[in-house]
Amino acid sequence: MNTHILSGSLSASAGVPLPPVAHAPFSEAWQHAKFMVFDRVIEQLETRGQRAEALGAQPLLGLIEASVAQLGSVIGLALNGEERTQLAEDVRNEMTGFGPLEPLLADPAIDDIIVNGPHAVYVERAGRLAPVPARFRNDAHLMNIIQRIVSPIGRRVDETTPFVDARLPDGSRVNIVVPPVALDGPMVSIRKFKRQRMRPDDFVRAGAMSGDMLDYLSRAVRARLNILVCGGTGSGKTTLLNMLSGFIDGAERLITIEDAAELQLDRAHVVRLETRPPNMEGANAISPRDLVRNALRMRPDRIILGEVRGAEAIEMLQAMSTGHDGSMATIHANSPRDVFGRLEMLLGFAGMAGDGRAFRRYLASAVNIVVHLARMGNGQRRITSIVEVTGVESESYSLNPVHAFEEQPPLSGLGRFRTLSRLSFFAERMGDGGIARPAIGPAE
Repeated sequence: MNTHILSGSLSASAGVPLPPVAHAPFSEAWQHAKFMVFDRVIEQLETRGQRAEALGAQPLLGLIEASVAQLGSVIGLALNGEERTQLAEDVRNEMTGFGPLEPLLADPAIDDIIVNGPHAVYVERAGRLAPVPARFRNDAHLMNIIQRIVSPIGRRVDETTPFVDARLPDGSRVNIVVPPVALDGPMVSIRKFKRQRMRPDDFVRAGAMSGDMLDYLSRAVRARLNILVCGGTGSGKTTLLNMLSGFIDGAERLITIEDAAELQLDRAHVVRLETRPPNMEGANAISPRDLVRNALRMRPDRIILGEVRGAEAIEMLQAMSTGHDGSMATIHANSPRDVFGRLEMLLGFAGMAGDGRAFRRYLASAVNIVVHLARMGNGQRRITSIVEVTGVESESYSLNPVHAFEEQPPLSGLGRFRTLSRLSFFAERMGDGGIARPAIGPAE
């Protein structure tokens, strides 16, 4: 790694004091001081023939702290103890971590980090996207951090491969797009991995679903009904899928298939499979379809597919309709009914023969329940509908809406949860008469 790419012309004449930097970690003065220390440490390491990554965390931090103290006395940099510690930590992040991204990754309140070029960084907290003062010095600085993200996992991003999906060591998903595709500089999108999985009651307390919805879904999972979770990007599909898996019997053998492993199944018998993109020569890719096919040979009780988006739809639906009851997956769609149009399209693209009626009968026999999530106007993520697939009537699917969220006023994110059907189509399988309790609860 060429660490000098970070610095540029950062040196200052000895004895020339910098502007005050107290408690301003993103100010120009702070950035200037940080990279002066950075340059000094790099020079010392090169003189010794050492690399920052090989030195060890504590020895490196000690070297940085000594350089902070030395430079402070030379250039009149007045810092208190807390600021010296912060500056040393920032320098270490630049040398061995992810630079300005590190404090954002460490903040548990942040769900997403969006970098639109070196000087525009946004984060999502509680469903709201807002700018933050974190920034990179220039495109070269940002590209250096990007290479540090992709190199450990054998990925490459450059003009010939201008976009890539990756994963951070903590499991966070990363998408990167660089010029010439990205016209305004390198772009980074990070979906942070939640170390603390949400429990069922957390969804109810957060207003993501009603208690009746939770009761219904828990019984549906235990009854081994096949469930598709749909919604838009960032609506919480994977988070819900993760929670629902907690209702599966611990003795069952589960196989999960994902592009980037996010599911945190609290079960002893789980086999996790992950897709692999092509290598630098464009070969040796492993697709979701490859993994679903292989999973069917591994004696699964249930298959959980992180996202259905391509030809793997054929194998997944075959699994759902041929003995692997209780399987679950997510899919991008704007409503439960849209799910079936998308699945029909995917089956056609995958080369599955048959007319529209055959597709509809096939899908209606495989999918039992569709759960739709949405991110509301106020940033709140909610289950907006739960429908049962009861068959095919004429040219359309027969759906039984069971639960819904009614938003009032429009685009406010406020409203109430309603139970729409008291009797489940799958009453016999779900036990307890399959009764959906008719209580109506407000959502704040």
